[in-house]
Amino acid sequence: MCELLGMSANVPTDIRFSFAALARRGGETGPHADGWGISFYEGRGARAFHEPEPSAQSELARLLRRTPIKSRIVIAHVRKANRGRVNLENTHPFSRELWGRRWTFAHNGQLKGVKKWPLTWFKPVGSTDSEHAFCWMLDQLQQRWPDLPSPARIDRAVADLCAALHGLGVFNMLLSDSRTLYAHCGKRLCYLTRRAPFGTATLVDEDWRVDFAQETGAKDVVTVIATKALTRDECWTDVERGHVLSLRDGVVRTLKPANAPGGSSKGACAKAIPRPDRVPSPCGC
Repeated sequence: MCELLGMSANVPTDIRFSFAALARRGGETGPHADGWGISFYEGRGARAFHEPEPSAQSELARLLRRTPIKSRIVIAHVRKANRGRVNLENTHPFSRELWGRRWTFAHNGQLKGVKKWPLTWFKPVGSTDSEHAFCWMLDQLQQRWPDLPSPARIDRAVADLCAALHGLGVFNMLLSDSRTLYAHCGKRLCYLTRRAPFGTATLVDEDWRVDFAQETGAKDVVTVIATKALTRDECWTDVERGHVLSLRDGVVRTLKPANAPGGSSKGACAKAIPRPDRVPSPCGC
């Protein structure tokens, strides 16, 4: 399977420390040698870098490790191909425009049968089940609202869409609209939040130690989410399978789909997302 890395912060923050660990897992300390990518948000826009090569051997990845690009939302991915050829168009993260916002998506796992789900407005460029799932999610959002809805409505819709995809297999996912970072755990995800008083951390994958008290301000809040813990001396929290997290300004909130126990029964997105094959829709410490 692939590995994911995401970050949400209340101030522009340097991701190089965490990205260094992920990059080494792309063909050196891990088997994910079939491509890598990273997207940094700057306002509604995002700068992105992709390669269908192992990140552990990439000069571009080494350049990014030396370049202090600061962002409030970051999504990164290293790929172990199981569906779709190893090429640039199949390299995550994928991106599309919806409601005047740049949406970014990365996934690991397999979604059996998702390519049978119909698409209307958004079409894949590559051949992965991941990109098809991303296009399907955006199709569903576009169908519900022609214009940008409130963040609360998007939260509920994303939770329901994730619940529908979760039923197809393993759906570990990161998604952002430049305002919120969403994370769904299909099998394995964990996260940690750094805030004052800041301490030190050492990477699992290499001997790199950082004293965050020297790198951050007293009011900074930074949450990092990853497939597996990146540091050996911090407490990472496992995300429960089937749960969706909403991260804004580094603050984590758990969302529930409408059809889950305790899920919302009100609002425009309260009903469960129909299965497209049933409804002819156009749509460690």
